[in-house]
Amino acid sequence: MVHKISAEHLSIERVGEIIRKGYKIELSDDARNRIVRCREYLDKKIAENRAPIYGVTTGFGSLCNVSIGGDHLAQLQINLMMSHACGTGDRVPNEIVKIMLLLKVQSLSYGYSGCKLDTVERLIDFFNNDIYPVVYMQGSLGASGDLVPLAHLTLPLVGLGEVEYKGKIMSGADVLRRKGWKPIQLASKEGLALLNGTQNMGAFAVWALLESRRLCHWADAIAAMSLDAYCGLVEPFTDAVHQVRPHNGQIATAAAMRRLLAGSEIVDTAKSYVQDPYSFRCIPQVHGAAKDTLDYVESVIDTEINSATDNPTVCPDDDLIISAGNFHGEPIAMPMDFLAIAMSELANISERRIYKLVSGTRGLPSFLVANPGVNSGFMITQYTAASIVSLNKSLCTPSSVDSIPSSQGQEDHVSMGANAAIKLYKVVLNTERVLAIELFNAAQALDFRRPLKSSPMIEEIYSKYREAVPFIVNDEVMYPHIKHSIEFIEQNQCPPVCD
Repeated sequence: MVHKISAEHLSIERVGEIIRKGYKIELSDDARNRIVRCREYLDKKIAENRAPIYGVTTGFGSLCNVSIGGDHLAQLQINLMMSHACGTGDRVPNEIVKIMLLLKVQSLSYGYSGCKLDTVERLIDFFNNDIYPVVYMQGSLGASGDLVPLAHLTLPLVGLGEVEYKGKIMSGADVLRRKGWKPIQLASKEGLALLNGTQNMGAFAVWALLESRRLCHWADAIAAMSLDAYCGLVEPFTDAVHQVRPHNGQIATAAAMRRLLAGSEIVDTAKSYVQDPYSFRCIPQVHGAAKDTLDYVESVIDTEINSATDNPTVCPDDDLIISAGNFHGEPIAMPMDFLAIAMSELANISERRIYKLVSGTRGLPSFLVANPGVNSGFMITQYTAASIVSLNKSLCTPSSVDSIPSSQGQEDHVSMGANAAIKLYKVVLNTERVLAIELFNAAQALDFRRPLKSSPMIEEIYSKYREAVPFIVNDEVMYPHIKHSIEFIEQNQCPPVCD
């Protein structure tokens, strides 16, 4: 399967499909023509124009007033890449690195960056051969884009840096030799085109959106199982209630809950109480708000990944080469902070439902074991969930409100968008863990409602889950079951009702 890189709209869902189904990519004829035309225009302007062009015939950042002679223009680009490769911390996961490669190719293909065709095609070679440059999470200010991580991403093109190839770490030079490729000889402006841009932040954001959409679906299904196991009320999901406060996510969540619980024998049992705690009663309002946030953030990131974000911008049609600020991460830094808050709230309300399930109320035994006292049962699963939720709250302090000037004050306001991306990544993973712990508890609680059955949809999830995680009779080592619960959510599709 091949995806053609072109100026046509690239959706976030399409990115997920390309990455997860193993598509190869190649440039369309139009994209090739755009790249070649822009490079030819830039070469002509350099030859004809004695005025300095930022990053092309000058230094970078606060060195923008230092002119560079023609015989040093290529070395200027190599030096830029080497000096900017200052990453540290954990490695960016390969899946996100591959999204970075795709987004960088997409951005360069519009023909506003001045890259040579062979440079873009080598990025495509890396993508198609599953060559993953070693990129580190820490180092980007989200200012001139993602300078540090993009330096690590592109160093192997010139035989520097490191890559992971077929499960082994090797130098950029080694992988080029193994593939029989020569190092790319960078021309003027190319190093800047490769290092400027928001593809590191964008890749994390795309990954987070794809995962968050999946987890929102799972959150509804798991909440429905918890509600039925808790013998909760379905009246709060009545459509008329939500039509008088018609937030899209709220309406959709209430509808999903009604469908998920349709046909439950437990729902049909008589109840002596008229209200549930908020963590059950307000599922549409909380889950729905997260979905509305997700929709907003997706609209912003969708625009970002279909943009040229390096600097200077080269516009052959307008006969312009302008140094501006399309690399600044603020447009996506704030939405990523927002999405982290939304996903954290999904985990937050999930932990509250876990607490209720182990609390020994509504006819459920304390800590969800038949003989509490000698058995602690599920007591500490709630502790673990609470710990993760607390960490999420710390991670939700916005990165986008911070700025530390750099480059001798030339870059005096930065977005910290890469830090927003890293925090969002951690929050999404943590939210999945909390939801998995809720599922572990909900399935256990549901067993105490037997012989009554839940709805057909919930029973189907329950049956599949029990193939991976057993009912707990007496105390046993619990962490493998939590691990298997996480894997269950990762490896199984949520019921179609949640799509």
